[in-house]
Amino acid sequence: MAEELTPETPDEAEEPIKQRKNGLYPGVSDELAENMKSGWADTELRDLEPIAQAAETAVRRAALSARFPGERLVIPAGNLKTRSNDTEYAFRASVEYAYLTGNQTEDGVLVLEPTADGHRATIHLLPRSDRENGEFWLSGQGELWVGRRHSLAESEALYGIPAADVRELTGTLREASGPVRVVRGYDAGVEAALTDKVTAERDAELRVFLSEARLVKDEFEIGELQKAVDSTVRGFEDVVKVLDRAQATSERYIEGTFFLRARVDGNDIGYGTIAAAGPHACTLHWVRNDGPVRAGDLLLLDAGVETHTYYTADVTRTLPIDGRFTPIQKKIYDAVHEAQEAGIAAVRPGAKYRDFHDAAQRVLTERLVEWGLVEGPVERVLELGLQRRWTLHGTGHMLGMDVHDCAAARVESYVDGTLEPGMVLTVEPGLYFQADDLTVPEEYRGIGVRIEDDILVTADGNRNLSAALPRASDEVEAWMAALLKG
Repeated sequence: MAEELTPETPDEAEEPIKQRKNGLYPGVSDELAENMKSGWADTELRDLEPIAQAAETAVRRAALSARFPGERLVIPAGNLKTRSNDTEYAFRASVEYAYLTGNQTEDGVLVLEPTADGHRATIHLLPRSDRENGEFWLSGQGELWVGRRHSLAESEALYGIPAADVRELTGTLREASGPVRVVRGYDAGVEAALTDKVTAERDAELRVFLSEARLVKDEFEIGELQKAVDSTVRGFEDVVKVLDRAQATSERYIEGTFFLRARVDGNDIGYGTIAAAGPHACTLHWVRNDGPVRAGDLLLLDAGVETHTYYTADVTRTLPIDGRFTPIQKKIYDAVHEAQEAGIAAVRPGAKYRDFHDAAQRVLTERLVEWGLVEGPVERVLELGLQRRWTLHGTGHMLGMDVHDCAAARVESYVDGTLEPGMVLTVEPGLYFQADDLTVPEEYRGIGVRIEDDILVTADGNRNLSAALPRASDEVEAWMAALLKG
């Protein structure tokens, strides 16, 4: 990685560009500075087409405007975060900002200014790197270091929103009058400029609205989620084909294999890949992925590709590493599959959100009682929640631009709500018998099974977006055998 010359930040754009303390060049001569100002071709992009979701983001902004008439609304993308010294984490814009604009660049801020008949939207962005003051080649965030930014004119064409220089925004916000709301937690500079104009309660209402707005997906979003799932299916196939190499190394080979698919097909992984082999499958969010992969054990792979528009899949399969379930593994796996079938069948418009969870938990509880692991009757076990020793988690969640989407929504709109066409959720029951659980027979210990699919609520029921991946135990074995043979 090349050593940049300065650590300048956007707020310092009008100040002399600083030299890094231990840079190899002591300074910039007047002659070099003058030379770097000229001799560059015009690279402005003209005749740009709007982004694919421009019409949808306009509808979303209109709904936001209608909910908060007469109020200034401020939605930041967020800023770069330092990973170590002068290197940053890969940037991911806030979901609220990306949902309303389609833009994904750091430091961006969407502002809706109230008007007599609604709001006027402006997207505030960093313009192209300045060639006159040398920012484009001297700044650590300059064009020659991190790549070209769109000009403000290009951004207007792409996003269908008037664009302005974000470096002038905080001054404008400090002078703003009237009611203001801001989405907190992404841009400290913006929040500081509004500190005497906003309240936590009012800002929370803005976040809740934007979370609930995403509960029902539009056609563009459903298409993106299907793309994410399709890429994830290919990622699972990739993993099965290299299980022999994973056995020679560790779970990290599985993680890395899936990551390659995510980066080739999409933007990234949607969340940290869980590549849990053997007893690690009993740790719900095992992301260390540093354990051995052994024939005879199960692999619980929970992974999802994120598209370039930030929509993520969330799929889990539990696979026999050598391609065949043992009798006890199959017994536990089939119980989880039966529970998932019951859960998926309960997903339909008009059903209570909790119905699919209750249906899956009932099946798992029936099996636990049948196997003698907990004393019945089933109703007693469910009432006391005794099955949770081995089922542990809820059976699903909303899915979208966040893997656990719409998390700020009101309880009455989400967990206590009713399913509607266009909602997308996961159904993911599991059974986990910890390696040190002395309440179960030894043959159960260290076995963890989860099966997870992404389910779209349709007008007449549901559609399994991840149906291309087999779920029944015999189908899983046949699928793996065909991939390994190929």
